[in-house]
Amino acid sequence: MQILKYLLEQGYEVVCFLADVGQEEDFNQVKAKAMKLGASSMQILDLRREFIHDLLWPAIQCNAQYEGRYLLGTSLARPVIARAQIKYVVFGLVLPSRGRDFGWCFKKKYADFETCLELLKRMAAQCSVMVALAKEMIRRLSPKNRGEMKIYAPWREPAFFNRFQGRNDLLAFAAKTGIPVTQTTAKPYSMDDNIAHCSYESGQLEDPSKPPPDGMWTRTDDPMTAPATPQFVTIKFEKGIPINVSSDGKDWTDSLELFMALNAIGKTHGIGRIDIVENRFIGIKSRGCYDSPAMTILRLAHLDLEGLVLDGRVRSLRDQFVTHNWTELIYNGMYFSPERDFLENALVYAQQRVNGEVKLRLYRGNCDIIGRSSETEKLYSEEESSMDSLVDFSPVDTTGFININAIRLKKYGQMKLEEGSF
Repeated sequence: MQILKYLLEQGYEVVCFLADVGQEEDFNQVKAKAMKLGASSMQILDLRREFIHDLLWPAIQCNAQYEGRYLLGTSLARPVIARAQIKYVVFGLVLPSRGRDFGWCFKKKYADFETCLELLKRMAAQCSVMVALAKEMIRRLSPKNRGEMKIYAPWREPAFFNRFQGRNDLLAFAAKTGIPVTQTTAKPYSMDDNIAHCSYESGQLEDPSKPPPDGMWTRTDDPMTAPATPQFVTIKFEKGIPINVSSDGKDWTDSLELFMALNAIGKTHGIGRIDIVENRFIGIKSRGCYDSPAMTILRLAHLDLEGLVLDGRVRSLRDQFVTHNWTELIYNGMYFSPERDFLENALVYAQQRVNGEVKLRLYRGNCDIIGRSSETEKLYSEEESSMDSLVDFSPVDTTGFININAIRLKKYGQMKLEEGSF
């Protein structure tokens, strides 16, 4: 809201856009504040299902986890928000102006329109529904046709960042201009909330040696005071995607409903809190705290099911090349890239046989797997793995196996002996 007020002060006409990606927020109140401050209009779009289907499910399928800890909640939301902004630009702002001179629109200084144009070009290859329209808009919004467009990104403008060097300056500006905000000098840390998680950083959290303040966490209750009785949950997967969640006699099959149910169950039992120092794309280390109940539960369940139904070599290659690289691409903002498309196609193929269900126990911050099964996949054989059966396995076969694998190891051992370093 502070940047909205600042842009108005600079003479911009501001059209606000808000993406509902599951953040716990009063959208009517936000819209009322924006309009009261002087915004020309405000568009709010419900993107929760799109967010789950297009970003969160692939993240679960590849067990995405940045640097072994972070489940990418904020990073995953960015592509779906950017894509929706472009759709709004095309269908909400530009198309209603067809037949008029586009230069008229841009003389009014629509903030960050050039950034939207750049993303629009990328989206032409991503959204089949928009391809024809996108091509036409790119042609009509080319430099020779777009009039007096100017990109304006306040955080890259010296006049802005010299005036507002941090959150305390913005809080002071809000107080001076009468802008109601949730942050205070007593709680100066930043929060970014969506259906996948809530993140907390900056302010008093910048000292990594100190624990997070009491009462900070919003998506998880304190594990120390969580119920003393565990809760059992069963999750069914089809092609690596959760299609059913059941617990305490209730079933959820709708993607949004089952995700929200897992968030609520995980919150009650304090599941999914982490406090980490991560490496940013630009080379800076940053302390971040995150609580991600549903994502934590789903990732653990999916990871476990793969142990039962996914071929070992396929899993190894997926982990080395797809999971790691897909995760870093998402974290670094490279969703709209050919390499992400390439990796995701490999991911979809790898998940064709990830079918089955997993049973979990949630208890005071812990999420434990207590069973897994599959009615369709047959890679696991109880008889073959039994220590009381020799079906389809002869101990004699191991002699040749050991001898073959020992050939190069013997040579390596001999070399180390000759070097005197064995």
